[in-house]
Order: sequence, then structure tokens, then C-alpha cells
Amino acid sequence: MSEDYQILLYYLYRQIENSQAYVEEHRSLCQSLGLRGRILIGDEGINGTVSGLREATERYQESLRTDPRTAGISFKIDAAVGHVFPKLIVKWRPEIVTLGLGPEDVDPTVRTGKRLSPLEWLEAMREENVVVIDGRNRYESELGRFKGAICPDIDNFREFPGWLREHAEELRGRKILTYCTGGIRCEKLSGYLLEEGFEDVSQLEGGIVTYGKDPATLGRDFEGLCYVFDQRIGVEVNFTETRKIVSRCEKCEDPCARYRNCSCKSCNRKYFLCASCEETKGRACSSGCEAVVG
Repeated sequence: MSEDYQILLYYLYRQIENSQAYVEEHRSLCQSLGLRGRILIGDEGINGTVSGLREATERYQESLRTDPRTAGISFKIDAAVGHVFPKLIVKWRPEIVTLGLGPEDVDPTVRTGKRLSPLEWLEAMREENVVVIDGRNRYESELGRFKGAICPDIDNFREFPGWLREHAEELRGRKILTYCTGGIRCEKLSGYLLEEGFEDVSQLEGGIVTYGKDPATLGRDFEGLCYVFDQRIGVEVNFTETRKIVSRCEKCEDPCARYRNCSCKSCNRKYFLCASCEETKGRACSSGCEAVVG
């Protein structure tokens, strides 16, 4: 199949004046190019991922790079055989990444952790007294993560400050490395750690997506798949060894990277469920949900 489409992943922290008006302008641009995806715009910047024909995505990149509001933005690019989003969503948000700190929110343009290249990251992970923290949600880290990483049991990013309060003492005095999918969450997370008094904090520049493509690392020491917010669900990262599935079907415990939502609408929990168990046991995630579904 011909890969005539591209998927773009990008973000930029920069103050955007009249950001709410920019939402409509940006939506019109995407519609004119036939793009689909999800884009968040706020006073602090822009965060998006879109798919479209190769020519359209190249025109889109050129438009953002030549616009003073978004000049300097960088893109992570994957080839595709078609759209990976069902529609286009462009929304305004008070924060493009919500840490939930209100007026005390972190500004990554003022304070953020040291950025490590993929090779620097690989070398840093093997140093003494290092702790690696996954900056993503639980359902993302369950699908794949770096070997030995601490994966907070959180459902959304705004829960991280509460998690840190519970684990701060065991992290004090250690070199902290943070990572996420494309880098945007770690810009705030590493800055927050610095503000909380942690002195040696670094982040994986470009996130997992960049790490897997860098010829110096080829995703080494990453286990499983990287969760992505489109119809692909998970993408390969580690090209140095045979794929290792680290997640398991909740019903039979066999290795499984297949996500499904609970069939009980009031639950709708995302969990791992193999095709065999879905066929024989249904899609309800528990006996309680099964009773509701009937």
C-alpha cells in the first residue's frame, strides 16, 4: 500500500495573543488542507497531532513555520496509508497541558529541566543514583515504558502533584529523568520538579517518539509499544530487539496489546482484552459491569 499520507505531532510553548480568535483561523487553515486530528490552542501555546495527504501536511508545516506566532515549531513525522483520525477537532483551552496548579502553573519558557538527546538519555539511564519517571497516564505506561521506570498510578496529568507529594522523600537527592510521548508534558513536569526543590532534573527531548527513530539508540531499553492518541493506538519504539509485549489481557493474563473499552456505558474503562476473551467472555470489564449490560 502506498504511504501517501503523513501524521504530524507537534507542540510549542509560546504566548499567543488573542488565542481564542486564533482557534477559528487555525481551524479554517486545517479544513482548507483536508487535515484531521486534534489541536489544542491556548494563551500558552499550541499542541496538536494531525493527519493528511503528504502535500497538505507539508503546506501546513510551512504555514506554521512562517507564521510569527508559531515560527520555530518542530514536527515529528510518520508516514501513513490514510487518515488516522475520524475528524478534525480544534479547541481552545486555558492550558494546552493541564497540571492543575492554577495561578501557580509552570511556564516552560521560564523554567524546565535539562533536555537530553536520545543518546544522552540512554547513557544517563545507566548512571548510578538515577530514577526514571514516566510522565504519562497509567493506561499509556501499561502499554509500554522504559526498563526500570517508575510509572505513577494516575489517570490524568493533573494528578501528578498529588503523586509527587506521596513519593517526594524517596526521590530526594537522586538524579531524576522524565519522559513522555512527544516531550510536551515533560516540559512542565520537569519544571514543576525543579520548583519543588529537586535539583538534578532532566527530560528526554522529543519524547519516546523521537527516541525510537534516532539512529544512535533505535529505541533501546524501551519495552512494549508507545501509546499514541489516534487510530493506531500503539507504535513500535525499540528496533534493537524482537517486540516484547509487556501488557496482558485482564481476563486470561496472556500477553496482549489490544485495548478495548468496557461495554458498560457508565464505566467505559479502557483495558487490555484479547480477541479470544472478547468473543467468549464479552467486553464488560468486571462482573458488576456485566450485570449492568445483561
